[in-house]
Amino acid sequence: MAEATIAFHPGAAQPAARSPDRIALLGNPNCGKTALFNLLTGSRQKVANYAGVTVERKEGVLQTPAGRRVFVLDLPGAYSLNALSADEAVTRDVVTGKSNESMPDLLVCVTDATNLRLNLRLVLEAKKLGLPMVMALNMTDMAKKQGIVVDADVLSRELGIPVIQTIGVHAGGANDLLAALDVPVAAAAPVPWVAPELDDVLATQREVRRILGLAVVEPVGSLATSDRIDRVVMHPLWGMLVLAVTLFLMFQAVFSWANIPMDAIKAATEWLGETVKTVVPDGMLQSLLVDGVVAGLGGVIVFLPQILILFLFILALEDSGYLPRAAFLLDRVMGTVGLSGRSFIPLLSSFACAIPGVMATRTISNWRDRLTTIMIAPLMTCSARLPVYALLIAAFIPERTVGGLFNLQGIVLFALYGFGIVSAMAVAWVMKRFRDNTSQSPLLMELPAYRWPNLRNLALGLYERAWIFLQRVGTIILTLTILLWFLSTFPSPPEGATGPAIQYSLAGMIGRGLEYIFAPIGFNWQISIALVPGMAAREVAVGALGTVYALSATGDEAATALAPLIAGSWSLATALSLLVWYVFAPQCISTLAAVRRETNSWKYVWIMAGYLFALAYIACFITYRVAVALGAG
Repeated sequence: MAEATIAFHPGAAQPAARSPDRIALLGNPNCGKTALFNLLTGSRQKVANYAGVTVERKEGVLQTPAGRRVFVLDLPGAYSLNALSADEAVTRDVVTGKSNESMPDLLVCVTDATNLRLNLRLVLEAKKLGLPMVMALNMTDMAKKQGIVVDADVLSRELGIPVIQTIGVHAGGANDLLAALDVPVAAAAPVPWVAPELDDVLATQREVRRILGLAVVEPVGSLATSDRIDRVVMHPLWGMLVLAVTLFLMFQAVFSWANIPMDAIKAATEWLGETVKTVVPDGMLQSLLVDGVVAGLGGVIVFLPQILILFLFILALEDSGYLPRAAFLLDRVMGTVGLSGRSFIPLLSSFACAIPGVMATRTISNWRDRLTTIMIAPLMTCSARLPVYALLIAAFIPERTVGGLFNLQGIVLFALYGFGIVSAMAVAWVMKRFRDNTSQSPLLMELPAYRWPNLRNLALGLYERAWIFLQRVGTIILTLTILLWFLSTFPSPPEGATGPAIQYSLAGMIGRGLEYIFAPIGFNWQISIALVPGMAAREVAVGALGTVYALSATGDEAATALAPLIAGSWSLATALSLLVWYVFAPQCISTLAAVRRETNSWKYVWIMAGYLFALAYIACFITYRVAVALGAG
C-alpha cells in the first residue's frame, strides 16, 4: 500500500491527519471478520455486552509494526446499516455516532473475497458515513482456490478507498493491514445517516454490479463443491438423516467424553474439601469453606466439560458452514409452533445445560422468537436432571425387558426426555397464540461455502465461552450456594434433638411450611426440604434427601443407599409425581440468573419461574391423583 494519508473523500480538503488509535471491524456475517479480529488481537481481547442490550461485544488491542497500541472493536455482523436485528442495530449505532461511545478513528470494512456481490453493499453504505475507512479483502486464499480473480487495484479505484488483501486464518495474513494502521488517517467528518429508500437500495445494487463487472472475474461453477454437498445435506430426506446422525454423535460426545474431566473435577473438589478439613478445625468456618465455598465452586465447574464439548461441536459446525443449513432444514417443522429454525441450536444446547442454551439465543434476530426460545429452554432435559431421574427410576421402575428388546427403565427415561420436548413445543405454540402478530418470521440466512474449521478460532471460541460461563454464572451460583448452606445450618439443633440437623434449620422450617403446599401432589416434608437446597442445582436434591434421611454416605453412595429406602417409604404415585416435577420446575437458580442477564429484566425471570412452577404443580397433581386412583398410592 502506498505511504499516503488514508482519505475518505478523494480530492477534498483534509483536516489534520494522525494515526488511528481506535478502529472498528465492520462486515457481513460469515465474512471472516472474527477470525481476522482473533489474528490481530490474539489473547489481548475481552468479551462483554453493549450497555443496555444483550448483544455481545468483543474488544482487543493490537500492536502495529511501529510499536503503537491500537484499540480494536469487532462489531456484530450486519448485512446492512438499515438494521433488522439487535446485532445490526448496535453496529449501526456505533458507526453512525448514535451510541454512547466515541466513533472509531478508522473503519475497517471486512469483506469475503468469494462473495463480494453481497459484501459490497455494506461497504458502499458505510462509505457514505464520512468516516476514514479501508476495505480488508479477506479470504483471498479461498477465492484463488475457487478460481475467482479479484483486482484489488480496480476495487480501490472504483470505491475510492484503500483495499488491502488479508487471510484471517493464516499467521501473517494481516501484516499489510497492520502496516496500514501506521499510516495517518484524516479526521472524521461524519455525515448524518438516513435510512435508505427503495430507490437508494436499487441504486446501490446497480453500483455493486458495475464494480463487480470491472474488478471480479468468477469462473462458471465456482461453488460446485458446496453445491454437490448440499444436494445431500439439504435433501428433505437424506438431509434430515445426516442431521439426526450429527446430533446423535454430538449427544454421545457430550454425555460420554465429559465423564473423565467431570470425574476429575469431582475428585479434585473432594480432595480440596478433605484438605481443608485437615487444615481448618471443626466448626462453622470449616463447614462454610467445605460445604459452602468448595462445594459451591465444584458444583459450578463440574458442568464446564459438557459445555465446552457442546460448544466445540457448535463452533465447528458453524465454522464449517453446516449450522445455517441445519436451521433451514428444521425451519418448517419449528414454524408450526411459532419458532424459526434459528431456535434449533439454543434448544439443542439446553440438553447439556440450559445456561448455554439461553446464551445461544443471541443468534435469533427476532426478539419474540428469542424470548420464546429462552422461555422453553429449561424444558429441555439437561444433564443435571439425570441423577434425580436415575435415583427414582432405579427405586420404583423394575428392571425388565419389554418386547424382548427394550429395557423398561430406559423407556421411562426416554419418555421423560420426550415429555420435555413435547411440553416445550406446546408452550411455544401457546405463546404464539398470545402474540399480536402471529405470522411466522421468514428465515433469511446466508449459506456460506463449506470450509474446514480453523483450530485457532475454535480454541479462542472455547476460551471465551469458558470465561463467560465462569464469570457471569459462577459467582452467582457460589453466592447462592453459600446462602443455602446458611439456611441448612442455622439454627443448630436444640439439646436432646434426635432428628437430622437440617430438620431444625431454617431450611427445615421452610420445608415443614412447604409441606402444606405440596401435600396435594404427594410430597412429604423430607421432599419439601430437599427442594430448598435443590434450587441451586437440580442434582443437589439427591444429597439433600440423603441428609434428611440421616444417611452418612454422600454422592453415588447416597443414591445407592437411598433407592431401597425411598422405595420402602414412598408410594409409586409420589415417585411419579416427583419425576414429573423435575420435568417442569425451574429448580436451577443459575438458569434464572442467565435469563436475567440475557433479557436485562427481572420481569421475564418471574414469568418463567411462575409459569414453570404452575405447570409443574398442575402436572404433578394430575399425575399423583391418577396414579392413586389406579392403585399406585
